[in-house]
Amino acid sequence: MAATLQQATNKKISQGLFYPLGATLTPAGVNFAVYSQNAREVFLLLFDSADAVQPTDVIQLATRTKYVRHASVHGLKAGQLYGYKVRGDFRPWDGLRFNEHKLLIDPYAKALTGKCRNTDNLLLAYDPNSPERDKSLDTRDSTPVVPKSIVVDDAFDWQGDAPSLRSLEELIIYEVHVKGFTADASSGVKHPGTYLGFIEKIPYLKKLGINAVEFLPVHEFYIDDFLMNKKLTNYRGYNTIGFFTPESSYSTQTSPGARSRNSSTWCAPCTRRALKSSSMWCSITRPRAMNSARPSALKAWIIPPTIRLRARSPSPAAIT
Repeated sequence: MAATLQQATNKKISQGLFYPLGATLTPAGVNFAVYSQNAREVFLLLFDSADAVQPTDVIQLATRTKYVRHASVHGLKAGQLYGYKVRGDFRPWDGLRFNEHKLLIDPYAKALTGKCRNTDNLLLAYDPNSPERDKSLDTRDSTPVVPKSIVVDDAFDWQGDAPSLRSLEELIIYEVHVKGFTADASSGVKHPGTYLGFIEKIPYLKKLGINAVEFLPVHEFYIDDFLMNKKLTNYRGYNTIGFFTPESSYSTQTSPGARSRNSSTWCAPCTRRALKSSSMWCSITRPRAMNSARPSALKAWIIPPTIRLRARSPSPAAIT
């Protein structure tokens, strides 16, 4: 049975801040901020395990600054699991598809508890078997199948890496798929098909004269239903489910929260060994640089610790 969508918590709540978006650790707890221009009410749901169906707390983000709903929940720590449910109009003909029965991933989440799987079409806001198709409303609760977002501690020792001074004209760029580059045994790496496996091949790239790498998507992606039905996968990853979440299948870590740190460990040696790197992922691992630029929806040239954008940014959230 779905949780009643109304405030139910004993935790201390304050207004918090509208920026940065996402879940941010503070001395008091965690600040939550999510963008929605048309929502009537936004609820934060806290969970105590990845497979939990019922939340431990339901907290309404009652404070709105422009189109951002936000609140600070005191006493929370890194590792807290959460998601959102949003109440608003369901008028598909006007482009509004709010469905308060569906648990939503934080569009700024930096880690998820697992991959998205569309079991029994629960991820859909509508009933595909209805004569009205996508104009119908599915009132089934999707919480059992939606991965929870995870509060992540951004602290990471970058060991004093400095910006590269090479101009774009000096770059020799190598476009590469993180997994495919080392997946075969012929790569000779200890961690094939992973972020750490790529690190092992950096000397090889430098020997070739490469001084910049451009990665195919390395943020968490969704494997399309028709591919799953054929027991295939989305190899290239062009179907992002979390722009700020490192793709879990490329990590050597099994703990979801540790995968973000694993990918940070991967990015740092690129910069220390004079390789520029380009991908959405690199921008999300440099939180200190986020104050000066918005992340790209496609690719961003990373010259740590600054970001140069090559494409327009996405809207702040998937919840419109």
